[in-house]
Amino acid sequence: MPWTTLRAAQFHELTLTLVRKMSALPVIPAPGGMRLEPVDGREVAARLAALALAAPAGLVPDLAGPQVYALGELIRSYLRATGRRRLLMPVRMPGSAGRAYRQGANLSLPGATRGIRTWGQFLTDQVGHPASA
Repeated sequence: MPWTTLRAAQFHELTLTLVRKMSALPVIPAPGGMRLEPVDGREVAARLAALALAAPAGLVPDLAGPQVYALGELIRSYLRATGRRRLLMPVRMPGSAGRAYRQGANLSLPGATRGIRTWGQFLTDQVGHPASA
């Protein structure tokens, strides 16, 4: 059976949920070496629609956000945008999962398509204040 698969990075909405939950803590553990490249869900939807209307293409290039961020950067930008202050405590993620994140195994493959809408633009739309990430 012919098929097409699109791998997409973490959506902005998932990233926002993650940083919101973490920011509720009085001290935020910030896993060192953990990077994300959040992508706008609308851009993923548009790409999926275009792929669905096209001929099967197998595994197509990943779709990721326009920039790679350290998780600590994403948390700090959310705190700034919401006017909150929290202490970030660097932690080292142990084991093979931690090693995989530090090596960037969760990031898109070479040749990925990059979205346009940044995390900062998304965050500003969500919280109503500029974020500088």
